[in-house]
Amino acid sequence: MSAIVLLVLGLAGMAGGYFVYSKFIAEKIYRLDPDFKTPAHEYEDGVDFVPTNRFVLWGHHFTSVAGAAPIVGPAIAVIWGWLPAFLWVVFGTIFFAGIHDFGAIWASVRNKAKSVGALTGDVVGSRARSIFMIVIFLVLLMVNAVFAVVIAGLMMNFSSAVVPVWGAIFVALIIGQLIYRRVLSLPVVSVIGVIALYALIGIGPSVPIQMPAEVAGFSGNAVWILILFGYAAVASLLPVWVLLQPRDYINGLQLFIGLIILYGAILLLNPSIVAPMVNSDVPAGTPSMLPLLFVTIACGAISGFHGLVSSGTTSKQLNKETDARFVGYFGAVGEGMLALAAILAATAGFASLADWQAMYTAFGAGGVNAFVEGGAFMIHNGLGLPEATAATLLTVMAALFAGTTMDTGLRLQRYIFQEWGEIYNQQWMKKSAPATLLAVGSCLVLAFGAGGADGTGGLIIWPLFGTTNQLLAGLTLLVITVMLVRLRRPMWYTLAPLCFLLVMTIAALLIQLRTFFNEGNYFLLILDIVVLIAAIMVAMECAAALKRTRAEMAEQGD
Repeated sequence: MSAIVLLVLGLAGMAGGYFVYSKFIAEKIYRLDPDFKTPAHEYEDGVDFVPTNRFVLWGHHFTSVAGAAPIVGPAIAVIWGWLPAFLWVVFGTIFFAGIHDFGAIWASVRNKAKSVGALTGDVVGSRARSIFMIVIFLVLLMVNAVFAVVIAGLMMNFSSAVVPVWGAIFVALIIGQLIYRRVLSLPVVSVIGVIALYALIGIGPSVPIQMPAEVAGFSGNAVWILILFGYAAVASLLPVWVLLQPRDYINGLQLFIGLIILYGAILLLNPSIVAPMVNSDVPAGTPSMLPLLFVTIACGAISGFHGLVSSGTTSKQLNKETDARFVGYFGAVGEGMLALAAILAATAGFASLADWQAMYTAFGAGGVNAFVEGGAFMIHNGLGLPEATAATLLTVMAALFAGTTMDTGLRLQRYIFQEWGEIYNQQWMKKSAPATLLAVGSCLVLAFGAGGADGTGGLIIWPLFGTTNQLLAGLTLLVITVMLVRLRRPMWYTLAPLCFLLVMTIAALLIQLRTFFNEGNYFLLILDIVVLIAAIMVAMECAAALKRTRAEMAEQGD
């Protein structure tokens, strides 16, 4: 099959979701009010609460939730065939991710920009809040520790990406000043930022920077990880408009240009999809497609991490409540478009089926490497760009997204410690600096405590990220659903995805439980049991909260 067919069908479906379905949700379900005073105005402090242009905020939100996951997940899941991955990404974006991300922003904005974890205590109950906070902490721990490993690995393997990745930070600092000092208009600043970013990508191959194999007893990979956490700690303490917003905004523009380049190469080259539609000859050790497909592709279809960003940083910067549709739902569409590009690169970016099979020799193979190699192949043959330049462009795209997610993730983890300080009346923990040190410290303990001097400890618990992340998405949908019931609005648009996610998550946890037991991996076995118990408790809390809320409505004469 021609890759163009999937490209057109996928983009048409997501466009329909934004222009039709999200408009219906905004008007009839969430009922956005343009005159509602958002927390960004009510609590404006110039640090975390900052009213923001919706295009700039979209850039922050989208690149924060995107990371490397919408590339890695789909590029791994195509081992089961391109059709299941394609269908889940398209329909998941329209009916799951968009509603989830959009709804999390709306729910938080309507409740003083509280994070979805804190909001759970008000909407569902203190027991659900306790479960939620533990799950949130685990997800953020996994994301921060693993994305540091991903970025470090990219810079070790692609030395041409080092200058663009770190140069983007200085570009963002300048862009932030130009925007908020009102030196230049947003369109002019955008053009300057994009030109500077792509100039760095062009320079990168000419100025490769290779970290020594060992520095002061640490491996080069570990040194990059330490540098990344040092940077993320500083970034999490700076006002959002100084670095976080402009960095994410420019990265968002860079992504769309990168997608235009990749999609343009597909239209000109018209490559055939060499991977099987449904793969009946998967490598030994590959788990069952059902339900593992729905947790392998998390970001790109639906991801609980998005709810943390939506209610953690995005809701504090929303200028108008009506901006939530563009920022939240269209942010999910942007992520779906990236996931679609990953599927096409990983299935049509190879010369033959044999080449594809050589990449996908085991479950977990492919990922970023399949995206970079497949995408570079299509860009080189479709547009004539040197393959090294194309590979650098795609590597920088993946690294920058992982970096922006890590920036936001560490800030969110700082918020979690501050909220724990609020809940348990620990005054010192409410302060930004101690909370940041706790956030960085917990990540480093996992990275180096479990991974030794190499700093790769986060990879140990990464196999549970998909299920834990989807459990988090279910909790977020639970909060939104209970709010809708209390407001006497239709709940099925969020309840149906919630039920589907809980069933698939619990089934996936049970399958992984057997796998960990057979492998003798008792650490992950115990952690799996903990998450499984949390998932069952979430299902029970869901039923109890909805039953209790409906009973309250009945007593009030509804």
